[in-house]
Amino acid sequence: MANGWAPDGAVQDQIEDSLKDAISAARARMPHGEGLAECEECGDPIPDARRQAMPGVRTCVACQARRDKVPVHGGINRRGSKDSQLR
Repeated sequence: MANGWAPDGAVQDQIEDSLKDAISAARARMPHGEGLAECEECGDPIPDARRQAMPGVRTCVACQARRDKVPVHGGINRRGSKDSQLR
């Protein structure tokens, strides 16, 4: 079913593009490079099991949990509405 002037399948294409962007952003935030034996924020030792499970990890579980609670805003506005672009 087309929506206005949009071709059939345009909504599904928009959903798939949004998912691809979210996956790319999540992968970019994953740790990479050389990991640390001690947390870069608090200095506590990072357990070996965590360092093996997540190569490149630089924070302990407690500090990472605090980081994860901070909301991350951003992305691409795909709605095309003038009002949504002004926010």
